[in-house]
Amino acid sequence: MVQTEGDPILATGGYDHTIKIWAPYSGTSIKTLQHSDSQVNALVIKNYLAAGGFQSIRLYDLNASTNPLINFEGVSKNVTSVGFQEDGRFMYTGSEDCRVRIWDLNCPQPVCKRMFDCLTPVASVCLHPNQVEIAISTSGGSIYLWDIKTDNNEQLLPEMNVSLNSVDISSNGKYMAAINNKGSCYIWDLKSEGKQLTKTSAKIKFVAHQRYGLKCKFSPDSQLLVTTGGDGTARIYKCEDDFKFYKELKIEKFWMWDVAFSNDSKYIFISSSDGSARLWKIETKSIEREYLGHSKALTAIAFRDEFVKISN
Repeated sequence: MVQTEGDPILATGGYDHTIKIWAPYSGTSIKTLQHSDSQVNALVIKNYLAAGGFQSIRLYDLNASTNPLINFEGVSKNVTSVGFQEDGRFMYTGSEDCRVRIWDLNCPQPVCKRMFDCLTPVASVCLHPNQVEIAISTSGGSIYLWDIKTDNNEQLLPEMNVSLNSVDISSNGKYMAAINNKGSCYIWDLKSEGKQLTKTSAKIKFVAHQRYGLKCKFSPDSQLLVTTGGDGTARIYKCEDDFKFYKELKIEKFWMWDVAFSNDSKYIFISSSDGSARLWKIETKSIEREYLGHSKALTAIAFRDEFVKISN
């Protein structure tokens, strides 16, 4: 089965050294990509699928063979985060080698054109909706905002002696969220001032999980924030109601590792340590689909959706 450019695609990966591609609304497995020399730490889909692992960044053409189209060179440790600029002009990655890299995809052989040194291992990277600034969270407890054009940057240190495992910025550019290894979530108000670096203002801190916090993610409509943790829950908050708790999705005993929203912000895909991914309807907290076939923990999930129809 071949996916056309407009087809919805779900990708899952983890510790069994494979990436599975799914038709998300039917739950059908389309193909399996081997990632034999490494676990899969991070996935992202745009026109291509990018995967980050140990000393590896690979780009796949999902309409071609199962072999990587490009293997990126030069990263010495785990790649923890991957993402694309909205027009596909560049890719950004973060790694435990303490560096964030910008890869120029307009070259015949993509090369690293810019690099930012964070001094401690990079846990998570996201691109501001202005497509110029990058937010970075590190295991050393720092958040960086980095303007990739001017190289201006700012460092935030919300709490000492914690690892900030995930950072995200809402699509309307109003909020930034980060979650740490103790389960605490931090929110900042963001304010853009012309060509200057975005200004940050601490807004709120709350306990999202009783155990290890893993991921935070804003919904596409910027109305919801989801956090996941080692306590087997995904917790959802309403952004415009001072991040008031809204819903909890729960699986007993298993870590919830990674998340992706549907385009309409009504559904959410979650990968977990039982080797499964699930599609949840947020309003009813019900599981609509399960994606089975991995043999070990699923640590990464990615979703591209040109259509937002759910059919039973």
